[in-house]
Amino acid sequence: MERLDTDAYLKGIVSNLPEGPGIYQYLNAEGTIIYVGKAKNLKRRVYSYFTKEQASAKTRILVSKIADIRYIVVNTEEDALLLENNLIKQYKPRYNVLLKDDKSYPSICVTNEYFPRVFSTRKIVRNGSTYYGPYSHVPSMYAVLDLIKKLYPLRTCHLALTPDNIGQGKFKVCLDYHIKKCKGPCTGLQSHEEYMRNIGEIKEILKGDTQSISRTLMDEMQRLAGELRFEEAQAVKEKYEQIESYRAKSEVVSRVLHNIDVFSIETNESSAYINYLHITNGCINQAFTFEYKTRLNETKEELLQLGIVEMRERYHSTSKEIIVPFEVNLEMDGIRFVIPQRGDKKHLLDLSLLNVKQYKVDRLKQAEKLNPEQRSVRLMKEIQEQLHLPKLPMHIECFDNSNLQGADAVAACVVFKKAKPSKQDYRKYLIKTVTGPDDYASMQEVVRRRYTRLLAEEAELPDLILTDGGKGQMEVVREVIEDELHLDIPIVGLAKNARHRTSEVLYGFPPLRVGIQQGTPLFHLLENIQDEVHRFAITFHRAKRSKSQVASALDGIKGIGEKRKTALLKAFKSVARIRQASPEEIAAVIGEAAAKNVLEALSGTK
Repeated sequence: MERLDTDAYLKGIVSNLPEGPGIYQYLNAEGTIIYVGKAKNLKRRVYSYFTKEQASAKTRILVSKIADIRYIVVNTEEDALLLENNLIKQYKPRYNVLLKDDKSYPSICVTNEYFPRVFSTRKIVRNGSTYYGPYSHVPSMYAVLDLIKKLYPLRTCHLALTPDNIGQGKFKVCLDYHIKKCKGPCTGLQSHEEYMRNIGEIKEILKGDTQSISRTLMDEMQRLAGELRFEEAQAVKEKYEQIESYRAKSEVVSRVLHNIDVFSIETNESSAYINYLHITNGCINQAFTFEYKTRLNETKEELLQLGIVEMRERYHSTSKEIIVPFEVNLEMDGIRFVIPQRGDKKHLLDLSLLNVKQYKVDRLKQAEKLNPEQRSVRLMKEIQEQLHLPKLPMHIECFDNSNLQGADAVAACVVFKKAKPSKQDYRKYLIKTVTGPDDYASMQEVVRRRYTRLLAEEAELPDLILTDGGKGQMEVVREVIEDELHLDIPIVGLAKNARHRTSEVLYGFPPLRVGIQQGTPLFHLLENIQDEVHRFAITFHRAKRSKSQVASALDGIKGIGEKRKTALLKAFKSVARIRQASPEEIAAVIGEAAAKNVLEALSGTK
């Protein structure tokens, strides 16, 4: 029984996982991390563990031990790879393949010297040198180093090139100078200003500004190809392709950052969600999101202060720097709060925000599965807030017209209550007072008939009216609702684009565009209402048109009344089949004399 409860709990987590890159952690019943994995698509990868029989006995044992799942979302697959590597080293999970050595991914170092050197290393020395990386794809790193060496001849020696030593003539140029791989700063042949200007450009490349370098390589490649030096052009092309795919550093593991806490927060009506990241030696080694239930209308600032104190105590953090999304009124001895605007620290704050927002969405989905009405209330609250309505739009009605060049004009009204279709309240209308294809006049007739009747019957009026159209439709509806019937019902226009998809929401008089992001649940609700009224109107119009076409073929035939017409359609299903039937078959349904009249009449129609 306990395992069934655990399986249901895990299934709930898996069903709400995001479909993006990240790492996942499996924990056992004691809360110990037993496996860390990376994924390009978190949901698909984790889902695969629980939906098929695992071929490996070890994997089956692992799945049976899982009691909880945690995950961290990142922006790229490379970041997931780097983060997985760091967490495996830290936690050494039982079911992970342990690394045979404890080497980290290499980085590129720009030394803190008078004439800096640039080289790859796995060892981080905090002596003022700058480190870029680490690089999960080592060939990319070497491609960048080769490119730098070709574009900027730098020294590779370990000599102490201080101004005094150079001035005293202690050094002589080496082979690198003669083969043009170094410009001889050791003997003063290259100035310090020129050298440092090159170092500045190199740092920009390592930060990711490779656009100008790519252009240079492309020009060189085209020049070599134009000179028919194809082998050399191919070598340049390979460097160009590598530099294009190159990423200078990962926001997940920036070597510049050490012993830093990162906090972010998201809230809703009753809860606060706080994400905590801890960075040590440029690596995330703690990542946790938790929820507070608000009690006394606490502010985001107050809740974040509580979360900072609790998380630092729980994880015994000694960080002297805390990254936060906004200013907090919290004094902690020797602690500096930072609100980053750009750079590596801003990347980490963005990553924390990405995780806390995902956690909030997951919790919301879980709650809505347990209480589906909660989702409806949330959507109605969003509509109320977006349009500044006086009350929740519990009752929404939407209208649409349908005609074919003015013929068989009809209209439809669909009703949504608590954000769900109320099909027993749907209504169809035959246009009675309008001749020709006049959508505005047809809309006014239907709206007038609808609400005149509701008023006469003292029935419930809607909290919101949606029109399937733009400003023009909104205005003609307003004329009936406000000017004629003196009702105060908010009106929204749903306009479509050239592809006949809902593109914008209009509200107010004069109508203004309401910024509702496409792809959100709220936008989908409004789109679904519009699609539903269009479907309902089109279905009614097709039925009426089909009926009128049948009527025009069978009506007016001598001896064929409603009963015989109904009998014929019941027996043959359509006028086309009646035409194909033999006189005997038709006579069996309506008699010989009537059958003769039908065949004569239909033989002259198509």
